[in-house]
Amino acid sequence: MTIKNYRTIFNKELESLFDEQEIESFFFIIVEKLHQMKRIDLALNPEAVLDGLHLKQWKSIVADLKRQKPIQYILGETEFFGLKFEVNENTLIPRPETEELVQWIIDDEKKREYKTGCKILDIGTGSGCIAVSLAKNIPRTEVFAIDVSEQALTTAIKNASINAVNVHFINANVLALDDLNNFHADTGHPTFFDVIVSNPPYVRNLEKAEIKPNVLEYEPHLALFVEDTDALLFYRKIAQLALKNLSPKGKLYFEINQYLGNETVQLLESLGFKNIELRKDIYGNDRMVSAHYS
Repeated sequence: MTIKNYRTIFNKELESLFDEQEIESFFFIIVEKLHQMKRIDLALNPEAVLDGLHLKQWKSIVADLKRQKPIQYILGETEFFGLKFEVNENTLIPRPETEELVQWIIDDEKKREYKTGCKILDIGTGSGCIAVSLAKNIPRTEVFAIDVSEQALTTAIKNASINAVNVHFINANVLALDDLNNFHADTGHPTFFDVIVSNPPYVRNLEKAEIKPNVLEYEPHLALFVEDTDALLFYRKIAQLALKNLSPKGKLYFEINQYLGNETVQLLESLGFKNIELRKDIYGNDRMVSAHYS
């Protein structure tokens, strides 16, 4: 059977669950992964044949898609900020909105000149997508990244290696930290960061009804959800740590809950942060915020 002919079967199997555009996207992602063929390659070679092994792989992938398992977890990888990342059920799947946050940081850092380099901390790094992308795109940068999950850090370490960058990964629960000085405990000097960034858990339990099954059933709840009674728990804690560990011209960045933009800004104001900027994402939702302290 040719890949072109199998596409009809593929579409038929999934048409009750996904729209046409999403099915098409799945199809070409799988073609590239299994056959190392891009869309243009398939167009130039429409009679490319599926052998028995590949057909078995396609059927397995279709079965997973029918269970609404994310395609990124099925294939074990995704692309973020033009880079390849391994992903699995221990890490969130990086999203386009987070790419916007990374671009914002990169754009800001291009405006500042560091004679000795820039020091960055990513809190709750997950797959390492933010830390690795910043290390790859900002020259003379020393990047640190922490996460409470040892399994997530194992994946993040692989992703740093895949993308040939050096990131200092630390296993820590940010809620249990009193300060960030232990990162350079061997020097005996306080640790100051020019950038502290975090995409912490921010989805309230009351919002679970809005979450699609492919997210709710497969992505790690530890990295997604917070209690309704204290939805800004992580933002408050991280901002308090930033008060102690941001450099004089340092900047704090957050990805945020779209429904809590004003509340997040008010929290930062109450702690003494200045020049607070709230930005919308490509979908028009309040999604990220930055702030200075001094």
